[in-house]
Amino acid sequence: MTDTIIAAGEVVNELPFPALVYGAVFLVGFFALGWLTYSYRNVANRHRLKTQGSSDASAHH
Repeated sequence: MTDTIIAAGEVVNELPFPALVYGAVFLVGFFALGWLTYSYRNVANRHRLKTQGSSDASAHH
């Protein structure tokens, strides 16, 4: 019976930036996407006057 030595070492891969930088980038991106979504509010009603007088049935969605 041969004795086998198993080296149980921990593999450490360091991040290129501290963890707080990743959190800050995520928050900035999250708020930017939130602002983008918020900027599209009420888009359907912006051009209501252009389609009110139209008798074309395809203009009414």
